[in-house]
Amino acid sequence: MQRREAQVRAHTTATFALALCALVAAVCSAATPTAPVSSVDSVALTVSDLDRAVDFYSKVLTFEKVADREVSGEAYEHLFGVFGLRVRSVRMRLGDEYLELQQFLAPRGRPIPLDSRSNDRWFQHVAIIVSDMTAAYARRLFLGIDHTAIVVADTDASLHFYRDLLGMRIAGASENYGTEQEHLNNVFGAHLRITALRAAHGPGIEFLEYLAPRSGRPLPPDTLPDDLWYWQVNFCSAAPSAFESALRDSHVPLLSAGTIELGDAQLGWRKGLLTRDPDGHASLIGEGQPCSKTS
Repeated sequence: MQRREAQVRAHTTATFALALCALVAAVCSAATPTAPVSSVDSVALTVSDLDRAVDFYSKVLTFEKVADREVSGEAYEHLFGVFGLRVRSVRMRLGDEYLELQQFLAPRGRPIPLDSRSNDRWFQHVAIIVSDMTAAYARRLFLGIDHTAIVVADTDASLHFYRDLLGMRIAGASENYGTEQEHLNNVFGAHLRITALRAAHGPGIEFLEYLAPRSGRPLPPDTLPDDLWYWQVNFCSAAPSAFESALRDSHVPLLSAGTIELGDAQLGWRKGLLTRDPDGHASLIGEGQPCSKTS
C-alpha cells in the first residue's frame, strides 16, 4: 500500500513538473520573438524646417545627404498613426551611420516645450564620434554616430523592452555625477545611472536614468510622430510581425495599426511597425533595403 501511494505521488509530481515546464516554455515563447533585431539602422527625428535642418547637419556636422523622399497615403497613415499625413524625409550619413530627418508637411505637430530640460523623458540625443575634440571643433572632423541616448524613469523596465523583447545586449554601465556631469547636462545635482546597449550592428542605445534630481517630466502620452520632440530608433528585423506578437503578449503599446505592408517602399522599408518603450520613446521595427547592409 505504501509503495502504491509513493508511486502515485511520484507520478503526480512528474506530471506537475512536466505541466510547469510546458507552461514556462509557452510563456517564454509567447513573450520572445524567434530572433533579435539584427541592427540599429538609423535614428529619426521630426523637424519643423527640413531644408534648414539639412543645412545644419551637412554644413556644421558634415553629414552627407543620401536620399530625399516624400510619402503620403493610407499605408503610411497606419504606420505612423497620423491621419492625412504628408511627410518629407531626408536620409543623411556620417561615417557608417545614418540619421533620418522628417518634416510633416501635413498635419503640423506641436513645438517642443521651451522649458525642456535634459532630465525630461522626451529628451534624446545622438553622440558623434571624433578622434580629437579640439581638432574636430576647429576643422569639423566628425567620424560617425556612436549611440543615441534616451532619458528613462526605470532602467530595469527599459531593459525588459530593449534587452528581453528586442534582443539587444548590455555593453556597459556606470554611475555619473559631479560638477562636470552637472555642466554637461545643465542640470544641477545631476546623478545618473547609465546603461549602454548594442545590437549586432549599428549605433548603440544609452539609458540615462536620473537618480537625482527626480523632477524630470514624462513624455506626453498623446505624443505623435508629427510633434517636434518626437524621435524614433529604426531597427532591422527579418520578421517584424514576430515582434508584433511578442509586444502584444507583453502589453507593449503600438503606435502603428500592427505590422504594415509598405508596397512602394519609398522610405526603403517594405514592412514595419512602430511601438513605444516604457517611457514612450518610439521604435520602428522594419524589414527592407536599409537592412541589406547587415543581412
